[in-house]
Amino acid sequence: MKFEEIKIKISAFIKEELLELEPWILNVEWEEKLPKLNQLRDKVKSLELWLPQISKEYGGLGLTNAQHGEVSEILGSSPYGHYCFNCQAPDAGNMEILIEFGTDAQKENYLYPLLKGKTRSCFAMTEPDYAGSNPVKMGTVANKEDGNYVINGHKWFTSGFDGAAFAIVMLVTDPFGENPHKKASQVIVPTQTDGIEFVRNISIMGHPGGGWESHAEIKFHNVKVPLTNVLGGDGEGFTIAQKRLGPGRIHHCMRWIGMCERAFDLMCKRAASREITEGVMLGEKQSIQNWISECRAEINAARLLVQDAANKIDTQGAYKTRSEISIIKFYCAQVLQKVVDCAIQTHGALGVTDDTILAAYYRHERAARIYDGADEVHKSRLAKSILKPYFKNA
Repeated sequence: MKFEEIKIKISAFIKEELLELEPWILNVEWEEKLPKLNQLRDKVKSLELWLPQISKEYGGLGLTNAQHGEVSEILGSSPYGHYCFNCQAPDAGNMEILIEFGTDAQKENYLYPLLKGKTRSCFAMTEPDYAGSNPVKMGTVANKEDGNYVINGHKWFTSGFDGAAFAIVMLVTDPFGENPHKKASQVIVPTQTDGIEFVRNISIMGHPGGGWESHAEIKFHNVKVPLTNVLGGDGEGFTIAQKRLGPGRIHHCMRWIGMCERAFDLMCKRAASREITEGVMLGEKQSIQNWISECRAEINAARLLVQDAANKIDTQGAYKTRSEISIIKFYCAQVLQKVVDCAIQTHGALGVTDDTILAAYYRHERAARIYDGADEVHKSRLAKSILKPYFKNA
C-alpha cells in the first residue's frame, strides 16, 4: 500500500468512525467506551493499517518518523485516533524500546502481546519527590538480592497504569556510581507483582481518568522481579530514555498539530456562521480575523519545524537532532495552547461547554507544555547549545 493511500484510508476512518461518536465518546467513562474502541481496533487490523510506527518485520506498516508524523497529525484530530491504531503513548514508546533493547524472552512475554493489542503497558519514571525534568535524580531504588531486583520507591503520573499488564520502570540500580547517567536502569515489572500499591488515578483538571486515560500514583514495597527483566543492561536507563523520547516528541507534536487543525476548522466555521448583530457575522470583526491569520501562520510554521526534525532523526539519529527536538517541543505546545484558546474565545460560552471538543482539548492538553520536558527546560537546553561556541570564542 502506497503512503498516500494509507493517509487517505486513515483520514476516512477517523472521520467516519471516530468523529461520528462525539460527543458521546468524550463524556462517558472508560469502561463504557472500551468495547466500542476494541471493535474499532479490530476494524483497523482488517484494513491493514495497524501499528503504523512499527517495522514490517514486527507486523507494522514500517513508516519512517517523518511519515508517521504525517499520520499522527491525522490521528490527532480525535483523542482516540492513536489508540485505535495501537500507536498511542506510552505503549508505542515501550514497543520501540522492547524491539531495540529487549531479549528474546522479553519480546515473547511482553512485546508480542502488546503489538497484537492484547495487552497495554505503562512507563513509570516521574516521582512526586524529585523534579521530573531531572531524570538523573530519582528515589526509586532496586537492590540486587538472590537473582532478583528488590524495588522500593514512589512514582506518579504513570500514564495508563490502570489496566496495564506491565510497567517499564526507570529506577536507580547504582546509587553510588560516579557517572550520574549510568546510575539508572529500566526494568520490566508486571503490574500484578506483590508489593505494588496502586494509590490512585490522579484527577487532571477535573477529569478522574481510567484505563488508558489514567495517570496513576503507585508505590513499590519490596517488589521482586528477576534480574533478567532489565532492559539493555544495568546503567542503560538514561540512554534508553533518550532513544525513546526523541521520536516520541515527533509523534506528540504532530498529534498537537492535528488538534490545532481541528480547532482551527471549528473556529473558522463559527466565525462564518455566527451572527452577532443583524447582518454582521463574527468573522467580519478584525480581532477574529487577526486570530485566524495568526493561527494559520503558526500552525503552518509548526508543521514545517516538525517535518524538518523528523527528517533529521531519520537521517542523522535522535542524538544529533536534540536542538530541533527541543524547538518543536516548546514551540508546538505553545501553538496548540494559542489555537485552542482562540477557538474557545471565538465560540464564546459554547467553547467552554462539552458540546464541542474544545473544552476537552483545553483540559487535557494544557499539560503539553509540561510533560516530555517543560518548555523552560527545552528553552534553556537549546540556548546553552547555541551559546556554547560563543562562550568558547569570547
